Amino acid sequence: MRVLLVQPPCSAWFIDRVHMHEPLALEYLGAGLKADGHEVEVVDARIDPDMEGAVRRFRPQIVGLTAYTNQLNVAKDLAARFKALDPELFIVVGGHHATVRPADFNEASIDVVVIGEGVVALQEVVRNLEAGAPFANIRGIALPGNPMEFSEERPYTDLDALPLPDRSLTARYRKHYFSEWLRPLASVRTSLGCTGRCSFCALWSVTGGRYLQRDPERVVAELATVEESNVFFCDDESMCDARRMGRLADLIREAGIKKRYFLYSRVDTIVRHPELCSKWRDVGLAQVFVGMESFSDERLRALKKGVTIDQQAQAVRILRELGVLLYASFVVEPSFTREDFRELTRYVRALDLRYASFSVLTPLPGTELYAEREAELTSDQPELFDFLHPVLPTTLPLPEFYAEYARLYEKAIPLRHGLRTVARYGLRRMLPQLGLLRTLLRELRTGYLAHGPQGTEGRPKGGACR
Repeated sequence: MRVLLVQPPCSAWFIDRVHMHEPLALEYLGAGLKADGHEVEVVDARIDPDMEGAVRRFRPQIVGLTAYTNQLNVAKDLAARFKALDPELFIVVGGHHATVRPADFNEASIDVVVIGEGVVALQEVVRNLEAGAPFANIRGIALPGNPMEFSEERPYTDLDALPLPDRSLTARYRKHYFSEWLRPLASVRTSLGCTGRCSFCALWSVTGGRYLQRDPERVVAELATVEESNVFFCDDESMCDARRMGRLADLIREAGIKKRYFLYSRVDTIVRHPELCSKWRDVGLAQVFVGMESFSDERLRALKKGVTIDQQAQAVRILRELGVLLYASFVVEPSFTREDFRELTRYVRALDLRYASFSVLTPLPGTELYAEREAELTSDQPELFDFLHPVLPTTLPLPEFYAEYARLYEKAIPLRHGLRTVARYGLRRMLPQLGLLRTLLRELRTGYLAHGPQGTEGRPKGGACR
């Protein structure tokens, strides 16, 4: 059968300009389907938006869509467009939001919703469709209808049992994939899940609290096929198992693979295993994304982060001494007062961080935070769940909140550190990101973001995301 796999764009223009990682999930799905003898094409709508043209050219029998919460309405709109173009098209939706809120895709234009790991589930869906067999016996799916029908839950597949992702499916797009100044950039998954239990994160709960890992030899075999010089380990937390990651670094060195790596790691992991960070620096670790989150032990405990500000300072020192860029991320709580914004600014400057980003604390569906505070949501418009819009009540009036938020980016990182980052990665790489940041700050200050994407007013509660 002919299967078209589609990566939708984000609902807000700036997200796909900050980072655009390859659609690794679709490359995995495509590899599984091709192993069964099906003809597969991937269309990245962030780069190639002509969906109707893709359908007319490829003439698929099945279309697969993936979506995060922010892309919920985008994916549903695409499904409706595909059905209008060809009512015989069989539409399958999966991805993160389908896993945590499958009922949000209970639409007449969607035939099957895949919940959780999708490679084997999609293989079985296509086999049953081809054979004219019912879908009810396929684990990990939901069938839209009134009421929506749910099959038995599917446990996550052993990661080593999955095929290697088929990057030939995205060959024509690969030069476009990046994360800020890192380009060209490939994405590789070495694990799934996290040992942390942060209240604002759904990644640990999606796997039932399990930390799933790939065999290091399998990862090295995949790295040997990757052409890009920069590799993003898109794990939820790469360094949880120090022994495994140490073995992976050894194998990379023995194989003579020369690349620059970007990965996620927790503060406490860095503090416990500085020798692991050193080993990885020696095989190409260039930068580490660290969720610092907040500026006091009390706030960190409230977020169930499981780290302390003392550990944060130690992690900063360890990575600085190694010459590895610490890409620090903090959350801006809607409850912040002006003094809270000032305190966060002082804290970031006291740590002498070279780079930091700031995300509005967002109760994403599937998180403990969402379960606890759903009744307080000021909007359930999925486009606003993008970590730049507060969807919980703010202590400050919204214009003041956005003004203080913009000031964080202007004041928290000293100019000399910004210049060092430019010197490290080059003005040509950094200039587009600096221009994007300038535009974003201007729009924050003028209240653009307070009104939602494209200047539209946020829908009242009771909309598509509930």
